Amino acid sequence: MSGTNDYASPEHASVLLNECLEGLAIAPEGIYVDATFGRGGHSRAILASLGDSGRLIAFDRDPQAIEEGKALANQDARFSIIHSPFSDMAEQIDKLGLLGKVKGVLMDLGVSSPQLDQADRGFSFLRDGPLDMRMDTSSGLSAAQWLASAEEQDIAQVIKEFGEEKFGKRIAHGIVNARQLTPITRTLQLAKIIDESVPVKDKFKHPATRSFQAIRIYINAELDQLREGLKAAVSLLAPHGRLAVISFHSLEDRLVKRFMKDQSQGKAYPVGLPITAEQIDADRVLKLIGKAIKPSQAEIDINVRARSSVLRVAEKR
Repeated sequence: MSGTNDYASPEHASVLLNECLEGLAIAPEGIYVDATFGRGGHSRAILASLGDSGRLIAFDRDPQAIEEGKALANQDARFSIIHSPFSDMAEQIDKLGLLGKVKGVLMDLGVSSPQLDQADRGFSFLRDGPLDMRMDTSSGLSAAQWLASAEEQDIAQVIKEFGEEKFGKRIAHGIVNARQLTPITRTLQLAKIIDESVPVKDKFKHPATRSFQAIRIYINAELDQLREGLKAAVSLLAPHGRLAVISFHSLEDRLVKRFMKDQSQGKAYPVGLPITAEQIDADRVLKLIGKAIKPSQAEIDINVRARSSVLRVAEKR
């Protein structure tokens, strides 16, 4: 990190914290949105940078995160939190009459450290717990429910597409064979099935890493949420407002990179069409700010989960 993280709790060190604050270029009296509250590390740091009339609105799907956010809201009148996926940010912010008035939006994607650390959430292949994996435990199918009935071909497709796992077909076959003998309801049970299905092991990565990521992304529709969330974030922003997005795997980062690039280049017109420079500029919604930022080795040494993170920043024109 570029400085000391005074806002990280022992349970959850906020990734690229100071880089996010710099990227957002916080105006003390501005309105900001933390699209993924988690356990509030980034939110608390943003609040520390705001003045008395500044405002921060957070979103999260996780009921536990919402409870944490409500406690913070009781302590700080400048803060509020909404139980909603960030794909619905525009609708929610519009209800508050703040559409197009937000100075900055932060999106910290993926699963949070507390979610991974709680065995009963079902995200971890290293801790035994019920095979759930839902960000919002109050709705939708759990991973166990989906795996109990999904077609082998569909399981293979999810693992290949969202986990970039080359042994997706073997793993799917192993899952279907195993569930015929006994229901797959526990995380370590699934991890063992995957381990036994993978013929070649990566000595630097647990055999279940990619498959657990893939199933989690599918169960929570994370990439669809991200596509909608990015569009929503841009609609929230005031002119010269900043969008800062932290990704943790290549699927997310490619999507974010492509979105920001497309929004900064505008529409692709056919060659020879009489288009003025003003028309081209009018189609450019975002301006890229700097290059992709990755964590320093010092941050990785403190928080190993930061190692795959990438921060991208863009500004609304």
